[in-house]
Amino acid sequence: MEGNQRSHAHERRHHHHGPGRTGGVGRNGGSRTAGVRHRLAHFVRPHRHEAGEKVDAAMETSREGVRTLWISLAVLGATTAVQAVIVALSGSVALLGDTIHNAADALTALPLGVAFVLGRRAADRRYTYGYGRAEDLAGILIVTTIAASAALAAWVAVDRLVNPRDITHLWAVAAAALAGFAGNEWVARFRIRTGRKIGSAALVADGLHARTDGFTSLAVLLGAGGAALGWRVADPVVGLLITAAILLVLKDAAREVYRRLMDAVDPGLVDDAERALRGVPGVLGIGQVRMRWIGHALRAEADIVVAPHLTVVQAHEVAVAAEHALLHAVPRLTAATLHTDHTPTGTSDPHAALSHHGERSR
Repeated sequence: MEGNQRSHAHERRHHHHGPGRTGGVGRNGGSRTAGVRHRLAHFVRPHRHEAGEKVDAAMETSREGVRTLWISLAVLGATTAVQAVIVALSGSVALLGDTIHNAADALTALPLGVAFVLGRRAADRRYTYGYGRAEDLAGILIVTTIAASAALAAWVAVDRLVNPRDITHLWAVAAAALAGFAGNEWVARFRIRTGRKIGSAALVADGLHARTDGFTSLAVLLGAGGAALGWRVADPVVGLLITAAILLVLKDAAREVYRRLMDAVDPGLVDDAERALRGVPGVLGIGQVRMRWIGHALRAEADIVVAPHLTVVQAHEVAVAAEHALLHAVPRLTAATLHTDHTPTGTSDPHAALSHHGERSR
C-alpha cells in the first residue's frame, strides 16, 4: 500500500457522481488546471451518471448483440444449407468438413444469444453482480462445439482416406467454397464491428472465428482442383487441413475463455486506471487496483491515499472524483469501488484488529 496506513473513512460503491474537484482538496495551483481539463474531457466524451441509465445502456448493448447474432445465424444457416446440398450431390469430404464447421459456427449464436438475454436481468440478492457471467458459460459451450466439429471433420476425412471414392460436380463444390468464404467474411465483419462497439470480447472472438472459417472454405477449392487433376486423396487431405485449422481456432478460443474465467484483463487497462487516479486532485498515492470483466462490462476496485486531516465528506468527494476519472479513462468500465487510506499519522496501526486475518488484513 505504498507505506500508507488505512483510514476508517469509507469503502463504498458510488452510484451518483459528484463534482470532479472540491474546495480545499487539491494539489496547490495544479487543481484548477486539472479541473478545467476534466470538464473539457467530460464535454468531449460524456458518460452516464445515474444507475438506471447505466442499466438502460447495458440492455441496449445486449439487444444490439442479440440482433447481430440472429442476423449472423440466418446468413450462416443459409450458407450451410447450400453447402449441405452440394455435399450430398458431390460427396466431397473437404466440403463436408467446411459445412460442419459453418454449422457449428452458426450454432454458437444460440448460447451467446441466451447469455445476452440473461445479462439484461438486474442484479438481485443472490447474484449481486448481475448475470453477465452467462457470457463466460456461453464461451465454454462455444469451445465445446468447436471441439466437436473438429472431431467429426477429422473422423470423416480419415475414413475417406482409408476408403477413397471419387467426387462429382466439381464446379458446384468450387462454387460452394466461394459461397462459404463470402458468408463467413460478411458475418465476421458484422460480429467484430458490433462486438467492439458494445465491448463484447466473446462476440469479437466469434467474429474472428468466422473469418478463419472463411479461409478454410477457400481451402476446399484446393481439394476440388486436386480432384479435377485426378488426385483422389486431395479431397480428404484438404479435409484434414481444415480440421487442423479448426484446432487452431479451438486453441485461441479456449485461451480467451480461460482468461475470462480467471478474471484476466489487459494490463494496459490497469496502467490507464493508475494514471487516471494519480491525476485526481487530492489523491496523494494509490494502492492496489483490480479489474474484472462481468459479461461485456468492466468493474474496478482501487485503494487511494488522501491527506489525514480531511473530513469524511472531503475524503468521499475525492473518492467520487477518482471514480469519475476512472469512468473516463477506462473503456467499458461501468462501476468502481474506491477505498480511501490516509498517510501515516503516528505509530499506531488502524488495521491492528485485522492482523489475525493474515493476507486479508493487508
